[in-house]
Amino acid sequence: MNDSVLRYKDFKIVSLIIGRGGSFLKDKNILKILGSPLLQWTASAAIKSSLISRYYISSDCEKILNAGQLAGYKKIRRPSVLASGNAQSCDAVLHDLQEIELEGAVDIVVVQHANVATIKTEMIDDCIKILIDKGPEKCSAVIPSHECSEYHPLRAQKIEKDGISVPYVKNTNPISANRQDLPKAIFFDHSFWAVWSSSIKNMHCNPLNHPWPCMGQKIVPYITEGCFDIHNLEDIQKTKEWIINNHIKKPEFIFHDN
Repeated sequence: MNDSVLRYKDFKIVSLIIGRGGSFLKDKNILKILGSPLLQWTASAAIKSSLISRYYISSDCEKILNAGQLAGYKKIRRPSVLASGNAQSCDAVLHDLQEIELEGAVDIVVVQHANVATIKTEMIDDCIKILIDKGPEKCSAVIPSHECSEYHPLRAQKIEKDGISVPYVKNTNPISANRQDLPKAIFFDHSFWAVWSSSIKNMHCNPLNHPWPCMGQKIVPYITEGCFDIHNLEDIQKTKEWIINNHIKKPEFIFHDN
């Protein structure tokens, strides 16, 4: 093992899968995808990483917790106040980190969303390494992100009370109708986040202009082609196709359907 790999392994890194029970698509986090529960695909990607040493799953749903436990993840039962439709994911992550640190210090948390299977171990490792290489002073989190010019914020509209649409973002300069003329706009995948534990702990210290304060203020994007966070049956089919096309092996820690 070379010195650079050893340096990364000096850090205490945990995987945390988050997913609540309530959703429009019933039991979406544990729906079978090519024979394995959905959340176990992201679990498998993390378990194959040589940089992660501890594994946890947070939910209010016992079925989700059990599916994670089968993959080797320790259960964290989420309080109902952090599992409602209005609950904020960062508040749940902060609660979970406090529980995790009862078992030992943590430097980095890889927060994984239970409803996403379209990630690879290399992606997780890349984000961890970028985070460590830059250090907490220059980078609070590394987040997989993708470009989407079709839904550029300068093209977005909102509906006023009188039913008339107006630009969502006020801009006094002329805006080109051609997408290629607009500055690059990226969107977080929300497949997983690589975050310093200090960013999570300090999430309420500084007001931010984005919805995920636990990511901190110095977010580095890790550019991807985007992911399919499953919300409907169409997303399931896209996820299956991605897994097949990317030659991702089935999770090996459970029994699979024939």
